[in-house]
Amino acid sequence: MTVTDDERVARATLCAIAEPGNALLGALVARLGAGGAVAAIRAGTPPGDLVAGDKAGHRLAEYLASWRIRLRDADPIADLTVCDKLGGRLVCPGDAEWPTQLDDLGAARPHALWLRGPGDLRYGCLRSVALVGARAASSYGLRVAADLAAELCERGWAVISGGAMGIDAAAHRGALAADGDTVAVFANGVDAPYPPSNDGLFAEMARRALLLSESPPGTHPTRLRFLVRNRVIAALTRGTVVIEAAARSGALNTATHARKLNRAVMAIPGPVTSRTSIGCHKLLRDTPPARCVTNAAEIIEEVGQLGDDLAPEPRGPIHPRDMLDPTTRQVLEAIPARGGAGPAQLAVKAGVDLNTARSRLGILAAAGFIERCDQGWRLPRPKRGRATAPTQTARPPPITATPTARAKIAVLRRPISLPATSTRSRPDSTAVAVSALRSG
Repeated sequence: MTVTDDERVARATLCAIAEPGNALLGALVARLGAGGAVAAIRAGTPPGDLVAGDKAGHRLAEYLASWRIRLRDADPIADLTVCDKLGGRLVCPGDAEWPTQLDDLGAARPHALWLRGPGDLRYGCLRSVALVGARAASSYGLRVAADLAAELCERGWAVISGGAMGIDAAAHRGALAADGDTVAVFANGVDAPYPPSNDGLFAEMARRALLLSESPPGTHPTRLRFLVRNRVIAALTRGTVVIEAAARSGALNTATHARKLNRAVMAIPGPVTSRTSIGCHKLLRDTPPARCVTNAAEIIEEVGQLGDDLAPEPRGPIHPRDMLDPTTRQVLEAIPARGGAGPAQLAVKAGVDLNTARSRLGILAAAGFIERCDQGWRLPRPKRGRATAPTQTARPPPITATPTARAKIAVLRRPISLPATSTRSRPDSTAVAVSALRSG
């Protein structure tokens, strides 16, 4: 389906006059189309069967009056022009870049999406995970968010978050550090990113990733818009991971949307003494409970292909004595911690016959587990300056990013101030921020 220019302008108009996620407007658009909905709002006459005898219809009439007032000041052509000057675009249902998983939102589906950045939204969201959490995050949460994002991107997954301070920003930085795909979903226009302290991060994302909003350029964030945009974060991805969250947190709202959309809900456990872990632990105790995850492999197991993306079983360190058979290990355990013992004593202590004890003692001596002494056999004494045998581990420590990724994360954390400009006439700040980022 090809989206016409009139359809695009009509959807840009709807984005300007109505708050995101209004299901009544979604029903009106589904009935009349975007152009028909704008005409009905301008005339103040919705279809009769949507109004008569229905409480929702009465609310629609009230909304129509509000939208009609806003329609007088709406300038969709100017909004499209500003977006175009920023190197952005308006993506509508029917466009090749439109992510069809948003259709799961039903009547609350966005009318259109304002994008800024070179990434392909539809392709990037096919394998994507939402990493969300507290703004007032701890150093533990920031480390986990950045490392998880970097490792997910290194495995070919995109990271989606809300661009806020704390966990969101750390997740975006981790994804950029790994040269991966990441999308920031705003509660405001893509021309004036919020919060301002993340301007440098957003400028780099506009150059390499994607900034997304349901609202046209010039829109300022509100508390309601932050909550409503969470449904888009949940719908775009295969699953949502809550890394840190207080008892009342927007991240928990995103998890609620994910549950309603039958997406995977996961949580990172934290210290029981931390206030920013209360929300995560609540999710783990809920019915149904969120899935407890601790590394990227476990996240991918939840959202990946069934049976193909299983996470390896966690194992402790493998010690050399673990490779011994039970009888040989039994003889080794009989060796006294101090002094020595002869074969007969060791045979009695180990509960084996003398010949078995002697054969096992030879095996243990050849492997370096024991050594001869005046009293018989003893454990080898550590020599000064002697290096101990390295312990083999079954798997690398969880949640780690490459040294290169860590270096890039450190660079992206540096605050960058961009010149303040007006909303509709501000120049593209990407070049300014990237120049400052590179100069360090």
